[in-house]
Amino acid sequence: MQEENFDDPRRPLLRALRLGSLALVAITVISLALWGWLAGGPGLWGVLIGALLGGSFVLMTVLSVLLTSKTSPSTTGAVVLGGWLLKLVVTMLVMWAISDMEFYDRWALLVTVVVVLVVVLASETWEVITSRVTYTSTPAAPPAADS
Repeated sequence: MQEENFDDPRRPLLRALRLGSLALVAITVISLALWGWLAGGPGLWGVLIGALLGGSFVLMTVLSVLLTSKTSPSTTGAVVLGGWLLKLVVTMLVMWAISDMEFYDRWALLVTVVVVLVVVLASETWEVITSRVTYTSTPAAPPAADS
């Protein structure tokens, strides 16, 4: 049995990242099989683009919070909001770049993005709300009195 550190405040986010990544892989594999059967090669491309866009959009938020977890709340907030803006711009640029191309199935892309966003977000939420984390800490020692 592995010993778990319930005192680490990053534990819920690490668990969310792990389960969210597993959910992304599972949805991608299932979607590849389904859309490969339904739409062939274009369906496979639609799934890959959709999984990349949807999965990165959700998982990058968890990563940015984890990477800034030892900084001030304002720094974490700025990184999360800046990352959100960057993800939005990149998504819009990708969608604009591929809008006139015919190598992918649009329905495969749409369905995969929506399913990935919902399932990965739900799995991350589940991991955060079911994590066991210590809510109290040992009080700090009183400062030494100067004599």
